[in-house]
Amino acid sequence: MDDTLFSLSGKRALVTGASRGIGRAIAEGLALAGADIAIAARGLGALESTAKSIRSTGRKAFPIAMDVLNVASIRKGVAEAAGALSGLDILINNAGVEQVSPSLDVEEDLWDLIIDTNLKGAFFAAQAAARSMKKGGAILNICSLTSERGIPTAVPYGSSKTGLLGMTRALAAEWAPLGIRVNALEPGYFRTALTEAFYENKDWQQAMLGKIPMRRFGELGDLIGAGIFLCSDASRYVTGACLPVDGGTLASL
Repeated sequence: MDDTLFSLSGKRALVTGASRGIGRAIAEGLALAGADIAIAARGLGALESTAKSIRSTGRKAFPIAMDVLNVASIRKGVAEAAGALSGLDILINNAGVEQVSPSLDVEEDLWDLIIDTNLKGAFFAAQAAARSMKKGGAILNICSLTSERGIPTAVPYGSSKTGLLGMTRALAAEWAPLGIRVNALEPGYFRTALTEAFYENKDWQQAMLGKIPMRRFGELGDLIGAGIFLCSDASRYVTGACLPVDGGTLASL
C-alpha cells in the first residue's frame, strides 16, 4: 500500500471552531498527518492552547479571529488564513451551536442563531474557501446524527444539520469539476463543552448507551482518522459522502 495516501504533508488547512472539542481534535489530527493549520474562533485568546499543541508537532499554526455569524468576518478570516498559509487546500466547517428547547417555545432569535451559525456560516466559509482553492481541495462539514434522525427538542439544530448535509451533497456535485471534494462527518454521541449538559444526567447516559451497539460514547480521537481520510488522497474519488462515526448507532436504529 502507498503510505502517502493518508499523508497531508504540504497541505494547508483552515479549521473553524478550533478552540476546543471536535474542532481542536481534528485540527491536531491534521497537523499530525503533516498539514499546517489556520485555526479560527471568535476570539484569538481561546486559540492559544490549540496553537501551542499544533506547533508541538512541528507544524505551523495561525490563529484567526472569525465570527461565522458575520459574512464579512468569514470572508476576511478565510482570506487571512489563505494569506498566512500561502493558499488553502482543506476547510473543516466545524463551528456550531446547539440549544435544546420544546418546539412550541422556540423564538425567532434562537432559530436564527442556530441556523445562521451552523448552516449559513458554513456555506459562506465554504464559498470563500473554494475561491482560494486554486488547484482543488477538500471541504469537510461536521454534520450530526440529527442530519439523519429527528430528535425532540432539537428542531432548530436538526434543521441546520440536515440542511448542512444537503449543502454537502449539492456543493459536491457542483464543485467536482473544480477539483474540490465536499464531504461530511456525522459524529455520534461525543462529550464536549457543547453537549456537557446532557452528560450530567446519569439516566440520560444510560439510555443513550443502550442505543449504541459498541456500548460506549465517542472519544474525540475517534474522529481523527475519519477526518484525515476524507481530507487526504485516500479518498480522492469520494465526494458528497457522509461518514457516521457513531459506534453503530445509525445502523441499529
